[in-house]
Amino acid sequence: MRLLLVEDDNHVAAALSAVLARHGFDVTHARSGEEALQALVPEGNGFGVVLLDLGLPDQDGYEVCGKIRKRTNTPVIMVTARADVRSRIHGLNLGADDYVVKPYDTGELLARIHAVARRRAPDEAAVPGDSGLRLGSVLIELPTRQVSVDGSVVQLTRKEFDLLALLAQRPGVVFRREQIISEVWRTSWEGTGRTLEVHVASLRSKLRMPALIETVRGVGYRLVAPTP
Repeated sequence: MRLLLVEDDNHVAAALSAVLARHGFDVTHARSGEEALQALVPEGNGFGVVLLDLGLPDQDGYEVCGKIRKRTNTPVIMVTARADVRSRIHGLNLGADDYVVKPYDTGELLARIHAVARRRAPDEAAVPGDSGLRLGSVLIELPTRQVSVDGSVVQLTRKEFDLLALLAQRPGVVFRREQIISEVWRTSWEGTGRTLEVHVASLRSKLRMPALIETVRGVGYRLVAPTP
């Protein structure tokens, strides 16, 4: 996977790049916001993830995140020393996919990189259409976050779309409830389980395909790809 590391400290960047390279990443280092934005032309330039440090010399990191999101759908993980909740919420509202606070554990960082890339990258088992994933009569358009069945657009909430897109990455594979809650709601709070059940029921109803999402008792859910 190609990864864009946006970090103005050369020593930090060199050490992190070495670690990422050992784990199979092809790292490009940008030292400023402008350099990062140029590297992402055209339309993400093939990068799987952007690791964005907020303390940049030329532009505010939040501003850079907003500009990145306007140019590309490439996942962005913010890296900063700001640990307060308001800063994290602000970053997520600007379009960041995740937020890592310094000092961080390298293993956790790698897990978060793989998690956001997994949410955006369709699985080979799904058949890609011109602009998304096609599963039988269901078309999931990732760039526009639009879902249609037999050509008719179905209005989904943000979380409903995220849930469907996650399950559609690996049709037939069971996703554990804890994994779904972690990746879609970004929390481990057990109380979210009821919310998950409601969203699954809503998707089945809106898509008019009750058998599309199968409940695996005691484990989680899987998407049963409909026949064309």
